[in-house]
Amino acid sequence: MQGNRACAEAALAAGMRFFAGYPITPSCEIADFLSTALPRSGGNFIQMEDEIASMGAIIGASLTGVKAMTATSGPGFTLMQELIGFAALCEIPCVIVNVQRGGPSTGLPTSPAQGDLMQCKWGSHGDYPIVVLSPSSVRETYDLTVQAFNLSEWLRTPVILLSDEIVGHLYERVRLPSPAALERTERQCPLKTRYGRYFSPYHVDSSDDAPKIPDLGTGFHCHITGLIHGEDGFPTRDPQEVEALITRLHFKINSKKRQICLMEQRQIQDASILLCSFGATSRACFQVVNDYRRRGKRIGGVNLLTLWPFPDFFFRELPSNIETIVVCEMNMGQLFGLVRQAVGHKINLISISKCSGTMISPEEIGSAIEGLD
Repeated sequence: MQGNRACAEAALAAGMRFFAGYPITPSCEIADFLSTALPRSGGNFIQMEDEIASMGAIIGASLTGVKAMTATSGPGFTLMQELIGFAALCEIPCVIVNVQRGGPSTGLPTSPAQGDLMQCKWGSHGDYPIVVLSPSSVRETYDLTVQAFNLSEWLRTPVILLSDEIVGHLYERVRLPSPAALERTERQCPLKTRYGRYFSPYHVDSSDDAPKIPDLGTGFHCHITGLIHGEDGFPTRDPQEVEALITRLHFKINSKKRQICLMEQRQIQDASILLCSFGATSRACFQVVNDYRRRGKRIGGVNLLTLWPFPDFFFRELPSNIETIVVCEMNMGQLFGLVRQAVGHKINLISISKCSGTMISPEEIGSAIEGLD
């Protein structure tokens, strides 16, 4: 199965029943497959006029209670940023798939890159949290797409699946779970019998909870606005309410960081050198770990499946035997800066970055680590 096809299959299995998108390389196969498969599953597929409209459409669908998704690549992802911020502020569950390609601008449409890591977090203005998952294989694409929907519904937040051209177009033999066996998180909505017609849709019982906002059209009076709002959903300029809302948005995600943050570790406990990467680059890193372990070199690897919130706790708690971290990424050092911030200067850091539109090879990584151990 191809990576992009696995993403689409997983979205259906997770209960996604609305897709709006605009075709863009290298994510086109997701929309192409869903254009026929989604209607057969009782859902709705719409090709929109652009990526701004696509993001607006899935927000609207989600507000009615439907699990919704869109898929794009770099230039389209840029156009979606304002509405991603809107979804984060208004706590609207949705999944955005970004199959990365070379940039900036139109860049390299058919070549791999990993340059959207920072844009995922800081693309829209203001202070808001985001959840970003990144697969490195076809099976991980399937699993993390399901996880993206589960996290989105649980936390009432947009979740980004950050793939790349290599993983999206990769074909691998996979054994997929039965859709009936998947754990699926469904949205929590208020009970009409418990509330009157007017109530506070953004009220929470605890600061780490997501609100139970009713689906539009179910008889509740519910106001949704992109302005900073109080618990009643209407705009507010009260400093305490403003502070409380922004703080809660962050806390509901950061308080669950250890549950949200996923990673794949190999041979870390006795390693002196740790290869750190995400997405397709992890495949080269793990090959180096396997090759050098056979030669007796103490090398370990970590593949970060969750990029935001960033798993800084993992780096602070590394075994004391790790002396050097080698950060490998197809950009100019975006992950490297985050790792540096997490570990400070107590561990030696080496950056292997590449932005040529080609993958980092195991040989390039091997050359960089020769003589370190």
